[in-house]
Amino acid sequence: MGKYKIFVDGSSGTTGLRIADRLAERDEFEILKISEADRKDVRARAAVINESDLSFLCLPDDAAREVVPLLRDDVRILDTSTAHRTAPGWVYGLPELHGTREPLKTATRVAVPGCHATGFIAPVAPLVELGIIPKAAHLNVTSLTGYSGGGKKMIAEYEAERTNKALNAPRPYGLALHHKHLPEMAAVTGLDTAPNFVPVVADYYAGMETMIPLDVTALGVSAPQVASALAEYYAGQPMVKVHPLCEGRGHGRRLFGRQQAGG
Repeated sequence: MGKYKIFVDGSSGTTGLRIADRLAERDEFEILKISEADRKDVRARAAVINESDLSFLCLPDDAAREVVPLLRDDVRILDTSTAHRTAPGWVYGLPELHGTREPLKTATRVAVPGCHATGFIAPVAPLVELGIIPKAAHLNVTSLTGYSGGGKKMIAEYEAERTNKALNAPRPYGLALHHKHLPEMAAVTGLDTAPNFVPVVADYYAGMETMIPLDVTALGVSAPQVASALAEYYAGQPMVKVHPLCEGRGHGRRLFGRQQAGG
C-alpha cells in the first residue's frame, strides 16, 4: 500500500508552516508540492488537491471558498480558515463534543475550530446541551492569546526591535463585536446570541486562557454542579482535563477553558 498523499495549500503561512513541519517528521506520508508559479493559480492548486488523500486549506477565507467548488467530493479537506465553520455540509472539528467524533471519521469536509472559539465552545456547549445554560443566555468572554496567532506580520512586529511600547502590555482588540469567531461561538454552542467577546493579545508567543464568568445564582445551580457536569461530559477524553473546582493553578489543557495555541 502506498503512502498517504497530503497537500498543504498555503504552506508558506504560519499555520501551514506548522502543519508542514509536523508532517515532515512522519515517513508514512507523501507530501505533495506545488510550484511557486502555481501557488496563486486556483485551478493548479485544485489539481494538486484532487490528487491528494487529505489536504489542509491554510488560506484566507475568500481563497478557501474559491477552491472548494473545484474539488472532488471524496477528497478529505481540513479547512483552517473561518470560511466553512458554520457552512452546511461541513463537520466542525471538535471531536470531544458529543455527536461529533463519529461523523468526523468519515467526513470529507471538516472545518478546523478557531482558537478563541474552542476556548469558549469547550466549556459552554456541554452546559447548553445539559440545560445548565439556557440558549437565550447572553454570555461574556475574555480570551487572552499569544501573538503567534496574528500570523507573520504580528510575529515580526513583536519579535523585531521593540519601538512601540504598546506591545509591552496586553492589548484588547476586535472591540466592535465583529470578530470572525463569533458566528461559530453561537452556532456550535447552540446559543441564540453570540457572546460579548473581548479578545486580548499579549507579549508571549503562544498559549491561550479563556474566561467565561457565570452567574450561578441566576442559573439556579452551584459551582460544584457546573464543575461536575463538565467533568462527567469530558470523562475519558485524553485531550481535555477538567480540573477540580478552585484548583486551576496548573499548566496544560484544562477546563474551565481548553487551552490552545494562540490564533
